[in-house]
Amino acid sequence: MDNRKIRVLIAKPGLDGHDRGAKVIARTLRDAGMEVIYTGLRQTPEMIIEAASQEDVDVIGLSILSGAHLALTPRIMELLHEKGMDDVAVIVGGIIPPEDVEKLKAMGVAGVFGPGSDTGEIVRFIQNLEIV
Repeated sequence: MDNRKIRVLIAKPGLDGHDRGAKVIARTLRDAGMEVIYTGLRQTPEMIIEAASQEDVDVIGLSILSGAHLALTPRIMELLHEKGMDDVAVIVGGIIPPEDVEKLKAMGVAGVFGPGSDTGEIVRFIQNLEIV
């Protein structure tokens, strides 16, 4: 059994300047024993994937409150595929209308968490991912 900690990149793509939720999730995941890299605000999809590659992460957590999830997430998924990083799980949190959840999952997003999601549920979701 591999005792390596799960490595998670938390990213704020786009022009959204609100990162309180991302910081709460980052702290929660750290407290649960994961290694967390937080990229900060206003990241491009290219910057996020470059950081994920350099940090050899298992999971990318995107925090999107701007409503641009259907514009930003496809590019991130495309770049992951181009870099041969299809084994990296992507989760999306933020203000996601219910009708967009299935669209994100169809793109390959592993999980979607909206406002008020239980942080323990997010931790368990990541811990239960099949990370190789």
